[in-house]
Amino acid sequence: MLSYTGGIVLFAALLHASWNAMLHGNRDRFFSMAWMSSAIGLAATLLVLSMPSPARASWPYIVASGLVHIVYNVSLVRSYRRNDLALAYPIARGSSPLLVTLGAALFAHEAIGPLHGLGIAMISGGIIAIALQGRHVSRAGALAALATGATIALYTVIDGIGVRLSDGQPFSYTAWMFLSYWAMPVLFVARRGHAALWAPVRAEPLSIASSLAGGLVSIGAYGIVIWALQSGAMGAVSALRETSVVFAVLIGRMFLRETVSGARWLACVVVAAGSVCLGI
Repeated sequence: MLSYTGGIVLFAALLHASWNAMLHGNRDRFFSMAWMSSAIGLAATLLVLSMPSPARASWPYIVASGLVHIVYNVSLVRSYRRNDLALAYPIARGSSPLLVTLGAALFAHEAIGPLHGLGIAMISGGIIAIALQGRHVSRAGALAALATGATIALYTVIDGIGVRLSDGQPFSYTAWMFLSYWAMPVLFVARRGHAALWAPVRAEPLSIASSLAGGLVSIGAYGIVIWALQSGAMGAVSALRETSVVFAVLIGRMFLRETVSGARWLACVVVAAGSVCLGI
């Protein structure tokens, strides 16, 4: 992968970690996801009205990716009810680059060199080590995390193939795919009613503001990833994106005053070394 593209994807990883930090303090994840998705859906609507449409060949992938994203978001909200999700979720992020590499080889016939393969393995292994360090994940939690990782890998491979058929319209492709996020506030209202969505606007303005900001940052972060998937190996792009877990550790240490052990720092170094391997 070209160093320029790699640097842009690392910036996307930083954005990804940042919006997760914004949402860190929000207790009702379904409520937060509804408002975040509203911001994404509105931004996507404005973009599709001002940009040329992607090529017809990419439309089946846009639809498929949108549906998978809905499943992913619903599953994520449900998973947050598990006590060990904060521990298990990084396993999902760590396992997805390996699954993306396999999916890209099977469906896009991508070959990857030994050095890049080592980099992907180091990033995935380092992220999983960050999650598992000194803690125990239940079998159910681990299975849920791996299922989430499979979903992430699925939409990444779909988008990697689809954007290459978009006739050079990665951002238009991204916007059309993100229209599917309107489904989340609709599902929220169907489940809890209009009042549950609008009543907290005055009572919890900061929570809503962080969700809206997180949505806008999220669409930018994944738009960069889709742009990179046009030419970069899918597994390598996915691995660099998942370094967001390391950025989350750094943000937690610098701004939230969280304690970071020596072993966790070592795992971060392994992830960083894997990123270097992908940039060579």
